[in-house]
Amino acid sequence: MSAAQTHAWDLGQGPAGGIMATRESGQIGQPWVVLAEQAGRGMRVSLYRPGDAIDIEGDAIGELSGNPREMGRQLRTILEDLSV
Repeated sequence: MSAAQTHAWDLGQGPAGGIMATRESGQIGQPWVVLAEQAGRGMRVSLYRPGDAIDIEGDAIGELSGNPREMGRQLRTILEDLSV
C-alpha cells in the first residue's frame, strides 16, 4: 500500500482486505472512492462516485498484476491519472 501513496488520495484498508482510496468530492460525507480488490492472481480496480454504495460493483477502471510493490505503483498511476 505504501507504493500507492499519492498526495491527492487517502489510502486505507478496504472491505475484504482490499485497498480503499478516498478523495473529497466537495459533498460532505460523500467522497470519491476507488477500491482495489482481489480478482484471480491480481486485483480489480473500481471507481465509486459520490453517493454510490460500495457494497455493489463499481465502474471498472483497471487491473493490477505483479508483485505487491509493482501493484502499488500501478494503483498510484491509476489514481494520479484519474480526473475527478
